[in-house]
Amino acid sequence: MAKIHPTAIIESGAELADSVTVGPYCIVGAQVELGDDVHLMSHVVVAGVCRIGARTRIFPFASIGGEPQDKKFRGEVSSLIVGADNVIREHVTMNTGTEGGGLVTRVGDRGLFMAGAHVAHDCQVGDDVIMANNSAIAGHVSLGDFSFLAGLSAVHQFCRIGHHAFIGGMTGVERDVIPYGMAVGDRARLVGLNLRGLQRRGFPKEEIQALRTAYGMLFALEGTLAERLDDVAEHFGHVAPVDEVVKFIRADSSRAICQPEAGDT
Repeated sequence: MAKIHPTAIIESGAELADSVTVGPYCIVGAQVELGDDVHLMSHVVVAGVCRIGARTRIFPFASIGGEPQDKKFRGEVSSLIVGADNVIREHVTMNTGTEGGGLVTRVGDRGLFMAGAHVAHDCQVGDDVIMANNSAIAGHVSLGDFSFLAGLSAVHQFCRIGHHAFIGGMTGVERDVIPYGMAVGDRARLVGLNLRGLQRRGFPKEEIQALRTAYGMLFALEGTLAERLDDVAEHFGHVAPVDEVVKFIRADSSRAICQPEAGDT
């Protein structure tokens, strides 16, 4: 049987696995589903149409599943789906989707969302993502697996952050950041590859070297980006991480690609 503190409010209709723990003064809405071993520490609000995956821990004063902060929202039924094994720290906010974004916000598995982080409506967040203190992503943003947003960084709506990308502290991202890229600055510029992250995650040296060479080719001064992209695909398309970068840049997007400033390559 779920362990529910007597001061918690569980609305009729909520579905709680038998191994759930709900601490003092939490509120769980009628359309919420809490998976196995989910733990709400205290003073947590989980609302709306919201599913929280197994073993996720949510710390005090987090607000999960609230309505979108979008003036176009008209009360349509939308949802938030949070995966398994996440750690959601104090004052984190995650909102449900809107009709304009497919009606669902998704968060993957094994993420760490530090104090004050914000996931807006219709965002698609991958696995093993880290959002550090007070980082924020606006509506319709996608975060690739293993992406890292440092403290006080912010991502503009509809931007894409690729797998294994690193966004520096206090960085404002207005353009798509390629997989494995590192972006910094009050208006983000690309400053290289997330080499330390790649090494920590055991990428082979050959793949890292191919990525470095491909990066230099992509952002050289000669020719157009499209021409350089074709060259990279021809020479390194057989290397999986490079192929991922090529496909990311070629994909349809409402945002331009974040690039280095002159001299940064």
